[in-house]
Parts: sequence; structure tokens; C-alpha cells
Amino acid sequence: MPTSTQKEAIDQLQQYVNQRLLGQKLLVRRLLIALLADGHLLVEGVPGLGKTRAIKTLATGLEAYFLRLICYHQI
Repeated sequence: MPTSTQKEAIDQLQQYVNQRLLGQKLLVRRLLIALLADGHLLVEGVPGLGKTRAIKTLATGLEAYFLRLICYHQI
């Protein structure tokens, strides 16, 4: 069970990311769930949806390192 301090930190991170990604609350929630579950996350979608920006913003909010891997189906 998370402590109140942990919950506040998660809420602050969620608010930080939501302020920078307008209209992407579901994506932000899923990113945080994957983060808290200590899992990996593959973000897929057509160009222009803000996938890279979302991950960069999350990494900035966590003061973490961001690495982008690009995979093509021809590989």
C-alpha cells in the first residue's frame, strides 16, 4: 500500500505530465501504471500523436534518462 507521500509524488507527476500533454489523460494514466508496475512499455501509433513528447515529458518529470528506440518492420 503506498504511503501518503508516495501518493502525493505520483499525483504531482501525473499533474506535471497532464499539464504538458493536453487531452492525453488516458495515455498518461497508462504510462504511470506501467511505471508503477515496474514493466516495459511499447508506445505505438501513427505519426503526430505525441508519443515521443509524452515519454520525454515523463522522463523529465522523473529526472530520468530518455532513450528512444526506432524499429522498422523491414528489420
